[in-house]
Amino acid sequence: MEGLPFLPGNTFRDPTQMKYHVSQTLDFKNGYSIPRRPEVGVGGTQLFYNQLSESELDDLANFNPTLTYGQAKQAPPAAFIPAHVAWDKKVLKFNAYFKQTVHESPDEYFRVRPVDIYYYLEDDSIAVIEPHVENSGMPQGKLIKRQRLPKNDQGDIWHWKDINLGMNITFYGKSFHITNCDKFTKDFLESEGIVVNDPESVPSDPYINRRAEAAALRTYNTPSAFDKLKQFKELDRKVLRFFCIWDDRDSMFGEIRPFVIHYYLVDDTLEVREVHKPNDGRDPFPVLIGRHKVPKDRFNVPSSFPGVVMELSDQEINEYFTPKDFAIGKCLSIYGRRFLIYDCDNFTKGFYYNHFGVTNFDPVEIKGMTKDLPKMEIAEYNNFGSIEDSLQSCNSLIPQPPKKDFIKMLENDHKELRFEAMMDTMRPEDRGRRFIVTYRLADDMLTIYEPPVRNSGIIGGKFLERTRVAKPGSSLEKPEYYGPQDFYIGAIIEIFKHRFIITNADAYVLKYIEDHKAQFPEQTYATIRDKVGEYAGPRETMKGGPMKVQRLPGDLEPMVMQVRAQLKKIAITDKSRVDEMFLRYNNDRTGYIDINNLRDLCKRLQLPIDEDVLMAVICQITSDPEGRVSLEDFRQFIEST
Repeated sequence: MEGLPFLPGNTFRDPTQMKYHVSQTLDFKNGYSIPRRPEVGVGGTQLFYNQLSESELDDLANFNPTLTYGQAKQAPPAAFIPAHVAWDKKVLKFNAYFKQTVHESPDEYFRVRPVDIYYYLEDDSIAVIEPHVENSGMPQGKLIKRQRLPKNDQGDIWHWKDINLGMNITFYGKSFHITNCDKFTKDFLESEGIVVNDPESVPSDPYINRRAEAAALRTYNTPSAFDKLKQFKELDRKVLRFFCIWDDRDSMFGEIRPFVIHYYLVDDTLEVREVHKPNDGRDPFPVLIGRHKVPKDRFNVPSSFPGVVMELSDQEINEYFTPKDFAIGKCLSIYGRRFLIYDCDNFTKGFYYNHFGVTNFDPVEIKGMTKDLPKMEIAEYNNFGSIEDSLQSCNSLIPQPPKKDFIKMLENDHKELRFEAMMDTMRPEDRGRRFIVTYRLADDMLTIYEPPVRNSGIIGGKFLERTRVAKPGSSLEKPEYYGPQDFYIGAIIEIFKHRFIITNADAYVLKYIEDHKAQFPEQTYATIRDKVGEYAGPRETMKGGPMKVQRLPGDLEPMVMQVRAQLKKIAITDKSRVDEMFLRYNNDRTGYIDINNLRDLCKRLQLPIDEDVLMAVICQITSDPEGRVSLEDFRQFIEST
């Protein structure tokens, strides 16, 4: 390929080539930027035209710098430095100690005395100095002055090569044990090829330790500023109540058991009570954990504590449960049992909201806590007696009579609500049939009576005997019976597949509803009032008996005479009594009374009188155009016959 001319069609691309960048030729040398000849081309291909020729290579091989620059000059030898100058102020420091025996002392047998050994390199001298310890009771400071110390009897002296960590050295018969050294000493020995041993610790002096313990400041328990009496007055009978469960399903025959935790704020104690249900198969022991202060970790006590013969106190246990440790959804470990709190009562919610700012009190849903117990099947109603009688035969082998509300029977004895109803049916012969529905308040029983109608073809009489009627759609387990709230104008009552529409009611129904408005809906009262109120006349009750007035249209004169007669009947004939009554209603002392004063007088005397009758009385008493009545006119009206 290399011999082919560089013409189109004679060049081929190398498929293995991966680099296409230009080689770098610019560089810095000795702070100057210089260009270099490119040794490779694009993609790293070898360039032969920039390589040195054979003549240039020979010149480089035969080049001798001595011929050009001459012989190199030798550096002058370093000046002689004596040892006392070279090693001046260079000292090796070793930490050591020695034990001094104490005789005839019951408190101590020996003393540990730490010292510092200084080795001066300039003259191989050694000094031993003991650091000053306060109140040690013995002389301290420089034990051995700086000097060359003899090593043996042959006249040898101690040298730094003979000293290392962990060894004993003897100066003038006193043995020192070397434990450590400073960094300069360690670096110097290692630079001279000596392997430095591991450092050791200086043993403590028993006497110094006892003196330090005796001199240490004693700590005393300062009385707490917390006022227990104030806590008792403010928090007495205030208890936090948490609902929790103990999930014991991991053990054999375990289950989820409900509990209640009571936290007493007055003394920070708590108790755990189990929630028992009927026939749960457990002994009725309500208290699982008695009331006392419960520690968070009962078993975190020193191993040396004699727990077999002693009870735990505040010295062994420092952390007890507080209100901060309780929250909905939190799991607490109390004496090895883990309780999950899933809800709390309203007082507890208010306490945490006021003191801790907690706003989320959503209860935790517990699955598997309730069990679906098998329900007893209720036998079908056999139409003998009432539904309650049939249920008693299902509840026990010896049926008991159903319990009755005797208080209700005594309070509502002989009280009945009567309604007029019309049958709602598709049969043409039954349309228009009217019935009287009687509701007994004493026992909630219904009676339906159909008044006989001549030439109707239907025999009237009692349509339904006295019985309790259940609403359509109610079950035998929980039957829902008709009550007085279900009867109102327009209500549809279904009784044994017969539909009745309530069309009217008597006046006693309206009176009963007015006396017991809280027991009836507003719609029921409105329909009865609109229907019955327009036909019911004013209820007249007075001391002298009811005034029986039957007014016909235009017959006002006889009614005025009846009013005068009624006034005479209640003994308003004495002149002094008439004057006293007139002055009582003459508030402005003008000598006249108007129609409003006369109306109040009739109401006070319990005389039910209509407006047209009242106007007729005014016209007969006085001829004043404004309707004012004087004392003389009023007296003449009363005394006239």
